[in-house]
Amino acid sequence: MSQILFKRLTEIEKSELIHLMNHPLLRRQMPLLKGDFDETACDRFIVAKEELWLEHGFGPWAFVIDGKFAGWGGVQPENDMADLALVLHPKFWGMGKTLYHKIVQFAFVQMGLPFITVLFPPTRTRVQGLLKLGFQENGVVLVGNEKFIRYSLRNEHSL
Repeated sequence: MSQILFKRLTEIEKSELIHLMNHPLLRRQMPLLKGDFDETACDRFIVAKEELWLEHGFGPWAFVIDGKFAGWGGVQPENDMADLALVLHPKFWGMGKTLYHKIVQFAFVQMGLPFITVLFPPTRTRVQGLLKLGFQENGVVLVGNEKFIRYSLRNEHSL
């Protein structure tokens, strides 16, 4: 069984985050990533994510699996909702479901959120897995002039 740690993005080598965010397979599904994700962009990204923690008390983590940086994500505020983000290096895509369950457990049990959302760009057409998890499509939103389809999952324990 893999050892999974959730750390702050500030605890990760910037070069590893830069490498991840410039991976072509990852960038295909992230329309908000424009231009090179260089050290300046990385610094801005980390500052913005840390501000979420300061303002809201929650935000994204860095995922470390068996001592290696695997990606980032978690629950982060988005348009007055709690949005689930999961951005993994392709080498760790097989760990997505395990990380997803840990994030949902945190969101629903520890945070007591009534629901969470996921935003997918329209280019992500493979959504069956998301629907099988119980997410329901509930509209289109604009983020940074990019269109996203919003899916939500209700916390059945808060009913």
